[in-house]
Amino acid sequence: MLSTTTMTNPTGPSSGQTSLRSRAKTKPSSAQHIDLYGNPYTIPDFTMKQIHDAIPARCFKPSTFKSLAYVARDYFYLLSLMYLVHTYVPLLPSPHLRAAVYAMYTILSGMIMTGIWILAHECGHGAFSKSKALNNTTGFILHSSLLVPYYSWKISHSHHHKATGDLQRDTVFVPHSREHFVKTNLGHDVDPFTVHELGEDTPLYTLWRCVTHQLLGWPLYMLDNLSGQKGQNGFPHYSHYWFGEGSKLYKKSELWSVFISDLGLSAMCVVLYFAIQTWGLWTVSVLYGVPYLWLNHWIVLITFLQHTDGRLPHFAHSQWTFARGASATIDRDFGFIDTHLFHHIVGTHVLHHLVSTIPFYHAQEATEAIKKVMGRHYHADRETPLLKAFWKNQRDCRFVEETPGMEGSGVYMFRNLHGSGERPRDLAAGEGLSSWAGSMPPSTGV
Repeated sequence: MLSTTTMTNPTGPSSGQTSLRSRAKTKPSSAQHIDLYGNPYTIPDFTMKQIHDAIPARCFKPSTFKSLAYVARDYFYLLSLMYLVHTYVPLLPSPHLRAAVYAMYTILSGMIMTGIWILAHECGHGAFSKSKALNNTTGFILHSSLLVPYYSWKISHSHHHKATGDLQRDTVFVPHSREHFVKTNLGHDVDPFTVHELGEDTPLYTLWRCVTHQLLGWPLYMLDNLSGQKGQNGFPHYSHYWFGEGSKLYKKSELWSVFISDLGLSAMCVVLYFAIQTWGLWTVSVLYGVPYLWLNHWIVLITFLQHTDGRLPHFAHSQWTFARGASATIDRDFGFIDTHLFHHIVGTHVLHHLVSTIPFYHAQEATEAIKKVMGRHYHADRETPLLKAFWKNQRDCRFVEETPGMEGSGVYMFRNLHGSGERPRDLAAGEGLSSWAGSMPPSTGV
């Protein structure tokens, strides 16, 4: 059997561990990074100054009136729908027709709630208004109404933006290394060198992954830091709701903000309690509960697809820069739903990661401007339907590793073990595992 790679911990290789970089093969002059689809990948060479200079000055200026008008519009949509459904749907003669209208309502209102969530997201980035107080007050109210801890989320989301694509510092959608992927799926005692193929591309398995990801992704991320750094999870210390001094996500100076966020959630729970006492559990479940689940579905699906695609790289910390990480995102298309209800969050996410303070109503213009600077480094897939892309990437983007011949480069591309796309490293032929410090939990207690 080939020798295995020693497990590493989040603080780096321990005493006696072998550095993968030190035993990397010499890269042939013709070697290059290859993405999952077999396309060459080159590291971005533009600067953030070039990005800022290319964007028209007006795009950086938020309009408080316009931002508040969108809040009023979205709440008008939502409350009007609630009133109409609550008042008139019970009058429909057919139970099947009532069920169909209720179902359509939950889907549409879930999309509107997603738009409200995105407006609070604008507040968290300071893109809603020039007033910090108005940003935080509005964001706190909007997110609390959707059971999102505003300040807790704002802080962790800021960390994500400051480290996007950094395998050792990013805080969400951190991909597996091949070693961690094998051990997570088959057990910690399994030797990754003995696993060369997995039949994980079956439709039933992919469906199971999609359903559990959409149902559990958001609550487990908030409760337990799911999809964050490997080995950095566990309730309550890695919870977005925990304001005790043992918190691993927040500094001591930030714990008061976490507590205030929890008060906002508690207030909303009280509102829901009295709503149930007044109108009944069924009514509140239909008008708020099921749309809330749709909201979670859309937020998780959108953010997953913004950061997961076969052409996107990830970087070791030594090779990461802000521009490289921000460009390791992708724009997609969701038609009228994105441009009207989702406030362009699907189609302008690359721009958002490069300059997150630009208001969404200027994002399309700014995106066209940065394309000229980014060139081939701008990623977009406007042809693949959103749900099809979700299925495909859940199935195929299973772990990341360096391209054979590029050992030690610190650039990692998505791969899988079921044969879709570019082949992974050939361990049977003697190629070593491609890993990074922090890809595995500490060996103690595993």
